Amino acid sequence: MEYGQFCPVAKATEILGEKWTILVIRELLMGGTRFNELQRGLSMISPTILTKRLSALADQGLVVKKKIPGQKGYEYFPTESCKELLPIIKGLGDWGMRWARGNLQDKDYDVQLLMLYLQRSILVDKLVGKETVIRFKFTDINDAPDWWLIADNTKVDVCTNDPCKDVDVYFTSTVRTLVDVWMGLLPYKKAVRESQIKVVGPNAMTNNIFTWLDMSMFADLPPAAEI
Repeated sequence: MEYGQFCPVAKATEILGEKWTILVIRELLMGGTRFNELQRGLSMISPTILTKRLSALADQGLVVKKKIPGQKGYEYFPTESCKELLPIIKGLGDWGMRWARGNLQDKDYDVQLLMLYLQRSILVDKLVGKETVIRFKFTDINDAPDWWLIADNTKVDVCTNDPCKDVDVYFTSTVRTLVDVWMGLLPYKKAVRESQIKVVGPNAMTNNIFTWLDMSMFADLPPAAEI
């Protein structure tokens, strides 16, 4: 896509304006490095399109593609020019929280994306003990309603198969409710008080889940109507 203009906005858009490109960059900046990790955050993208977008970003110097040592496949890493897009991506998200949140539809509440974000948001240094298991049951989906996050001192894994481990905290809610709580659209204590979400576990972990779980970086932004 070329605009035939010397304007830097036009030249930047020639690189970033293709469908999915901004979201591929979002996933790279959020720590995704492997192809399947990037696909998890972009569940509707086809492997062909993702390959094309990664190749185009590599050609433009925004991504470095490296062979995984001793394995098949590659990893993808953002370059400095890509990292400089972080405040721009953040600003775009800020704008979306202010002006586009009214466009959310039921089909936008993707459980896979929610669980990926929750996995990234666990503050492992705030958890007690060597391992913490958190179970989620979503009452509004029939296909894979049960999910687990398993956190140790260094990493957090997500799975849909019962790991047969003792569970520390249980969450029961709809996908939309938990998204809205994490995004700051619905206060956690209000959701619990009104039984929109049920949380079972030690009081130290359930009275305020955000002592060990980061909220969305956009959580504190008011809608445009309140500005």
